[in-house]
Amino acid sequence: MIREFSLGEVWFLVLAARWTVLLTIVAFVGGTAGGLAIAMLRVAKSTVLRGAAATYIKVLQGTPLLMQLYLVYFGSNLLGFGANAWASAALALTLYASAFLGEIWRGCIQAIPRVQWEGAQALALGHFLQLRLVVLPQALRIAIPPTVGFLVQLLKGTSLASIIGFTELTRAAQMVNNATFRPFATYALVAVLYFVLCWPLSMSSRRLEHRLDREGIAAARVAAAANT
Repeated sequence: MIREFSLGEVWFLVLAARWTVLLTIVAFVGGTAGGLAIAMLRVAKSTVLRGAAATYIKVLQGTPLLMQLYLVYFGSNLLGFGANAWASAALALTLYASAFLGEIWRGCIQAIPRVQWEGAQALALGHFLQLRLVVLPQALRIAIPPTVGFLVQLLKGTSLASIIGFTELTRAAQMVNNATFRPFATYALVAVLYFVLCWPLSMSSRRLEHRLDREGIAAARVAAAANT
């Protein structure tokens, strides 16, 4: 029996959006921890550690997220863990986020001028303390805009979790469409909900980029004035 597309279906989609947000938060928090570890390995002195981290990034960035979801979901069940769709989606997206965030933050760390490393070394700080006390606080400012930008991509990427049966916003839209046969109204509403979730993050990223640009220009002018 075909149902009418009513406020009940609208509310069902709105409620499903919370699972999209929750999955994004879990993946981003896990990806933040993993990405920081990957970034540290990418700038480590050991060639083996740098190579291992680079390989991890290449594998995760070089394969589709959809394929990673399949491998984690079916692989965990094949190994006897019996992971459900929620746990599999969270793990796959965490691994995906850690690879991308690790590479983003590696670039931010290496963007810090070499003179900062040399200054920290002159203070007899070890490599770890150089990173923690001197380099990372400066890299953090640079990393915020691209990190927020990636968060938008991660939120949209959660839609692929529907393929393994996790009921987030896209999966809920499929269910509503199957019951009402109103694809345009259903997916138009889903697009609006994704926009409402992503637009504030996108605007925040752009605002942070402009702010950092202005601060960089102001600092350059101060430095130029001091040298004249």
